[in-house]
Amino acid sequence: MFIQTEQTPNPATLKFLPGCAVMESGTANFTDPRSASRSPLAERLFALPEVTGVFLAADFITITKNGDSDWPQLKPAVLAAIMEHFTAGRPVILAEAGEDANAAEGGEEDDEIVTQIKELLETRVRPAVANDGGAWMLMTARPSGAAITVSGPLSRTAAPLRLAACRARSTLPAPPARSGNSRRNSPS
Repeated sequence: MFIQTEQTPNPATLKFLPGCAVMESGTANFTDPRSASRSPLAERLFALPEVTGVFLAADFITITKNGDSDWPQLKPAVLAAIMEHFTAGRPVILAEAGEDANAAEGGEEDDEIVTQIKELLETRVRPAVANDGGAWMLMTARPSGAAITVSGPLSRTAAPLRLAACRARSTLPAPPARSGNSRRNSPS
């Protein structure tokens, strides 16, 4: 098993890509050892005293370390823990999957504006959030805008999200005008 690593803009976090699925659906974010009881992988990683956070996504694991430790010393131990976990065939999450497993239901066919919003999220927001070692999930998408949940150890993602929102407002067509007179009792 070959595990790749990617730096993130936050020097305290490092992304580990094991080359296989990590989470079947959703994501899971553990900020301390007590919260990791439903994940044998996160528990194993928290056994390393320098680890302060574990974020699990579809195909990567983001580890946050304390400020006193250095990646050159910690990285081999993290790699060994991840490799041993996957080669032993242990589960990543026990019982019912990640905390973001309930995706928003679309129900109706997306109109053109909602499709544009989703495309913008996929092409602009997802790469920015993933670059920081995090993930996002679409909660709702309507012609008036979208609501997403961002999770993981993100350091600079707020600025790209604001930029994406500005671009969305400037490139999407204006909503159609309402028919009829919207003012009542207005002087003629």
